[in-house]
Amino acid sequence: MCGIIGGYDREQRPFGTALAERGCQRMLHRGPDDRGIFEADGMLVGNQRLSILDLAGGHQPMFSDDEQIIVVQNGEIYNFRELAKNLNCRTSCDTEVILRLYERDGEEFVKQLNGMFAIAILDRRKQCLLLYRDRIGQKPVYLHDDGARLLFASEIKSLFAMGVKAEMNWEGFDAYLTYNFVPPPITLFQNITHLMPGHMLKVTRQGSEVRRWWNLAEKPVECRSESAWSEEIIETLRSAVNIRLRADVPLGAFLSGGIDSSSVVSLMSRELPHPVQTFCIGFDDPRFDESHYAQELADLFQTRHTCDVVSPNLTSSWPLTLYHNDQPHGDVSFMPTYRVSQLARKAVKVVLTGDGGDELFAGYDVHRNFFANQDLTLPREQIESAYIKAISLLQPADKRKLYSTSAQQQLAGGDASRFARSHLQEFRHLDPINQALALDTRMLLPGNNLVKPDKMAMAVSLEPRAPYLDYRMVDVAFRIPGSLKLRNGVTKSILKKACTSILPEKVIYRKKQMFTVPIGEWFKRELSPFVNEVLLSERSLERRIFQPERLREMINEHQTEKVNHTRALRALLALELWQRIFIDQVFDHAPNYAELGIHSSVELGTGSSIAA
Repeated sequence: MCGIIGGYDREQRPFGTALAERGCQRMLHRGPDDRGIFEADGMLVGNQRLSILDLAGGHQPMFSDDEQIIVVQNGEIYNFRELAKNLNCRTSCDTEVILRLYERDGEEFVKQLNGMFAIAILDRRKQCLLLYRDRIGQKPVYLHDDGARLLFASEIKSLFAMGVKAEMNWEGFDAYLTYNFVPPPITLFQNITHLMPGHMLKVTRQGSEVRRWWNLAEKPVECRSESAWSEEIIETLRSAVNIRLRADVPLGAFLSGGIDSSSVVSLMSRELPHPVQTFCIGFDDPRFDESHYAQELADLFQTRHTCDVVSPNLTSSWPLTLYHNDQPHGDVSFMPTYRVSQLARKAVKVVLTGDGGDELFAGYDVHRNFFANQDLTLPREQIESAYIKAISLLQPADKRKLYSTSAQQQLAGGDASRFARSHLQEFRHLDPINQALALDTRMLLPGNNLVKPDKMAMAVSLEPRAPYLDYRMVDVAFRIPGSLKLRNGVTKSILKKACTSILPEKVIYRKKQMFTVPIGEWFKRELSPFVNEVLLSERSLERRIFQPERLREMINEHQTEKVNHTRALRALLALELWQRIFIDQVFDHAPNYAELGIHSSVELGTGSSIAA
């Protein structure tokens, strides 16, 4: 697990060591163990390494014997041992496997990899740069190309350190308030894009070419018995867990008490010769706390369990999480994810997580509620429009009331629904449920739900691994008919049936609780002054992005409990904090509230208590 930076200058101008060092230094947290940089002929790669495999022999960049091929990567190749058997490797590092595969098989080598990765290859013989992103988008790679010079990095802030200007992208702004996150390939920054999952970018003196090397839409649905599917799900998950236990450092798992993380810990406890180290977050508000469920599972599997109970003071980490995210997210569960990552990093360097189970098997309330009330005999276009409405944060009418006249002029003719619509159209060969899940996999996961474990864990130099997102699990999931996933109002029906062989039924069929914080309640009480100061301050209103009267109305309606505006207020607060961090002044560190000009009377401390 690492962070990578690099570039390609079509005029062969040198980048210089100072530029590369600045790009690497800005994401030191992603890889504090080692740094490596190579530059020649207007081509650059750099790496910040978090040493997980072959601690002594895995230095990057890695070179071919003739030093004409240079490789850096961010991520892990889980099947590196199997691939290495047919290669002439001199280390036990997965990066060398990438190098030798490329030497032997050329650009299509990537199809053999089982892992999460962003890979950069300089081929000096062909004078080209190749960038690859993993199938689902667990590892990020951001791009800036001005026509003469392309720069890339694992984090946007590294691009700023290498000289890219930070300007807001209005299309990204509208998309953010439509989906609660910025959907790739765009970002909220002008002229910065995100390489899409399952794609590669080839850069030469003549130009750039983007190609898709893996396509989720190619999966055919099959008709099989529930017992057959259940058996294949568990055996595939067992293999996915087992292959992710390969590490030369201590590892553990996040354990929330839900079916996804519990199934992973159940299988880990069967594979490891020692107790699994597990970590969770609880809340002092019992309506949102499920830490006692995690403790029940920890007792059942005899794990070494640690829990951190947090309070409203958790919001002290909001600027820090926004800094590490690079972009705003209305999803405030980034904050407890950061906290549980901090907790885990005290004991381990790798954690397994349950990420991906909801998106593959229909685990969210929006899935159940939408399909319980949707007439599926309607034309597919109408169903798609209804689903886009169901997953949207703000509807067009809401935005017209909220956006200022100048903001609406900036967005004239734009339609943020096009991002979801284009993906849904590509998946029309699937049944409506799987079509919606394919959209989640293509857009929600890389746009938000995988940003969370990557950015929050890497902020504390911790590597998260997601067995549910093994490409073999994805393959199984999209061969299963949607009617077996969402059945009679039961979410993840086929997964729950499969997990009866490894989990108690009371765990499997327990009511799901979202991993979030009760921030909507805090906005009414403890954080009421904070909300007003951030959104209605002179500094905020001077941006002339929103109608002040509508902002005041929304805050009042929420705090007097007339209308629940929790989701919209979260997104608006995150947006304003983000602008202060990246647009008003590009910080080279995670700022505190005082540095952002926020002096609320609310005590935003760190308050937590840890129990092991």
